[in-house]
Parts: sequence; C-alpha cells; structure tokens
Amino acid sequence: MRSPGRGLASHDGDEGTDSTPLLQGSPRAEAVPVCCSARYNLAVLAFFGFFIVYALRVNLSVALVDMINSTTTSAENTSNECPEHSVPIKVPHNRTGKQYQWDAETQGWILGSFFYGYIITQIPGGYIASKVGGKLLLGFGILGTAVFTLFTPLAADLGVGYLITVRTLEGLGEGVTFPAMHAMWSSWAPPLERSKLLSISYAGAQLGTVISLPLSGIICFYMDWTYVFYLFGIVGIFWFILWIRLVSDKPETHTAISHSEKEYILSSLRNQLSSQKSVPWIPMLKSLPLWAIVVAHFSYNWTFYTLLTLLPTYMKEILRFNVQENGLLSALPYFGCWLCMILSGQAADNLRAKWNFSTICVRRVFSLIGMIGPAIFLVAAGFIGCNYSLAIVFLTISTTLGGFGSSGFSINHLDIAPSFAGILLGITNTFATIPGMIGPVIAKSLTPHNTITEWQTVFCIAAAINVFGAIFFTLFGKGEVQTWALNNYHGHRN
Repeated sequence: MRSPGRGLASHDGDEGTDSTPLLQGSPRAEAVPVCCSARYNLAVLAFFGFFIVYALRVNLSVALVDMINSTTTSAENTSNECPEHSVPIKVPHNRTGKQYQWDAETQGWILGSFFYGYIITQIPGGYIASKVGGKLLLGFGILGTAVFTLFTPLAADLGVGYLITVRTLEGLGEGVTFPAMHAMWSSWAPPLERSKLLSISYAGAQLGTVISLPLSGIICFYMDWTYVFYLFGIVGIFWFILWIRLVSDKPETHTAISHSEKEYILSSLRNQLSSQKSVPWIPMLKSLPLWAIVVAHFSYNWTFYTLLTLLPTYMKEILRFNVQENGLLSALPYFGCWLCMILSGQAADNLRAKWNFSTICVRRVFSLIGMIGPAIFLVAAGFIGCNYSLAIVFLTISTTLGGFGSSGFSINHLDIAPSFAGILLGITNTFATIPGMIGPVIAKSLTPHNTITEWQTVFCIAAAINVFGAIFFTLFGKGEVQTWALNNYHGHRN
C-alpha cells in the first residue's frame, strides 16, 4: 500500500481540489502489517458487534410469521396467484409458541416500531461519541438492546402495546451504534484504509442478517419463536463483555498497540482531524455535500428496510415458501450483500491507493452501482410473476449490488469531516431511519390483497427513490475535507 502522504495525480472534473488522502505536507508514514494489528482487531470485534445489532433487529421479521394465528389470518393475507411452492416437510412444525390475532396493519406497526426509538438517538449518539468516545456508547447500546430482546416474549404476551414499547426501547439502544462506530473510526482508520476497515466492520450487519434469518426460521420450526429472542439476547450480552475488555477509543489509549502502528495511524490523520471543541453546527447544516449524503442514505434505506422487514412476508404470502425455506431464502440476498461489501471495500481502497482515482470519483461510482443496480433488479423481480427461481435470483442480485454503497456514500462522512463523522452519520441516519418507520406501513397499506400487482407498486416506488438518491449524490457529493471541519475555520471563508 502506498504512503498516506501521497497526493493523487488525477481528479475528476470539478473536483480539482479533491486530492484525498489530503495529507500533503505531512510526514510519509509507512503502512504497518495488517495481521494482528489493533485497527483490524477493532474491525473484527466491530464486525461481530454489528452482527449482533442486525440479528437483534431482524429476528422479529421471521418470528412474526409464527406469532400470527394463521387460522384467522391466512385467508386474509395469503395470495392465491402463485401455487404452493414448498418442499415436503418430514418433521412436523412445532406449534407450542403462543399465537396472536394481529391484522396486517398491526403487524406493520410492530415491524416499524423499532425505528421510533432508533431515530431519536442518532444525533445525540454522534454528539456524545464525539465528546466522550464511542466505546462505551456502542457497547452499552448493544447491551441494552440485548436485554430488551430477552423481554420480547413477555411483552408480546402482555399485549401489542407492550411489544411496540419494547421494540422502541431496543431501537433507542441500537440508534447510537453506527454514529459511535463512525466516531471511533475517525481516530482509528488511516484514509487509504477507510473503505476496507469500515466495510469489514459494517459487513457484520449483513452477515448477522444472513445467519439470523434462517436460524430464526429453524428455531421457530423445531422449537418455538420465543427461543429466537432468548438466543440472540444472550449472545449480545456475551459480546458486550469482550468489547469492554478488548477495545479502546483511540490508538493513544490502547494498551496492546505497537508503537509503529500507533505512529502510522496518528501521522496519517494529522492533517484531517480538528482540535476545535465546539461543533460548527450552522456551516455543517448548510453544507451541500452533507445533504447529498442525507438524500442518498434516505433513498438507499427505503429499499433496504422495505426488504429487510417484509421479505419473509413476501416469501410466505406471495411466493408461498414454508417457514424453513423462508428463513434460508430470505437470507440469501444478504449473503451476497455481505460478500460484496467486503470485496468492494478492498476494490475502493485499491483504486485510490494504486490507481490514483480521486476519492469523490470512487464514492460516486460505487454509489451509482450500489443504488441504480439494485433498483433495476428489484423492479425486474416484481414483473416475473410466479417464477420462483428467477424471483430469488433477481432479489439476490439486487441486494448484492447494494453492497457497493458501503464504499460509496455510506462512508463519505469520514471524507468530508472526519472529526465530526459520528455527528454527520447521526444526522444522515436520522433521515435514513424514516424509511424504516414508514416503509413497512406504506408497503402493507399498498398490499391489502397481497397481489403481485400490488407488490410491483411497492418495488417500483423503492426503485424510483433509489435512482433519485444516486443521481443527487453524484451531482452534489464531495470527496475532500470541508473547510468548516478544519482547525482554521472561524465561521467564514477567507
């Protein structure tokens, strides 16, 4: 890998100032080995942390299928357009878990309730992490979510209002996780390793989805749905213990980091971090590059959350797969996304370090692929009728291509303002959480009869929003550290 002190020889169009890694004039720091390094150990622990985050988030999507009393809702919810398409089940389905008579609208509110808490703690989480560090904030956020997950079966038994409340509290805990992690990476990630390190850590979210969806289906089938919440809740508590013992907020406070790695990280970030204690809220909120990320993040999450919460329902009620197949096939698209995130992170940093691509060029290209590609295949999935195999293929390709976004707009916060990356992510993720709140409700309202035509409308709306976000980010996104995020900014441009 080339030295972070090296500027880029080529720039794209109007981005003549984008010479990321933006370290001209700073000492040339030689990269230190990856194996057993503190920064990659952090990435691996974060990977498992976000594995837990998404396992705790999506398990309800599968469990809810078994929580509903099918004798009262199957006729209402299941489409007859496609014939039954399930492999013969040799082992009888365990039905010992209690079932509830919740209609489609109630299910939509239950699935969306997580995001009512999630949206509240985004900006506060980023601000607190920028002041006190992200280690404890992220750790206790996941711990709180795990504990409330253990109470989910009790809450469901007490009534739908209690369940919605518990899910909202889980959202409060998880709301701080991404801003806290972004704040930590602002101190840990050398500029030319950002794509790799962040894609590794956040890819845990996709693998958490990949594992938890089929595992939840298996648990529901052979045991009952309550054990889904008990298992993942306990795993979350175990991860918290490891996180608290092994992680530090900054390289300076890490007890096991080598001197060479610490110097490498600190020197690579020397000209990118601001020492000002006050947050430049006004210029920050006036920054068009920030709003470019907001629009892209909102648009991407509309499709992501719609599929994340409703794909198991679509598998059951339209494609008519049983609960065993449902969990496995619902997870398949996210396996592709996880793999794509890992590979795209490597590719993005190689394009910048070895091929002299400017940061904004890489972010734009990866965002376009990661948003327009999924839109095309999502629409295609809605228009192939009852071709089960092709539907699974198109949905898998759509979600897989979305993995490119992790090296596009998704980490652009660290490019434009590394010192305030946690706050920026809190801002963008606040807007990006809105689709999680209203997406399932709108999708449910658009599919009262669960016909293929109704689901085509859901997919087309999501695709159109995705395309708009990709174009907006391409036009207005930036790749260099903004003036207001540097030490010498005093409220005006000189």
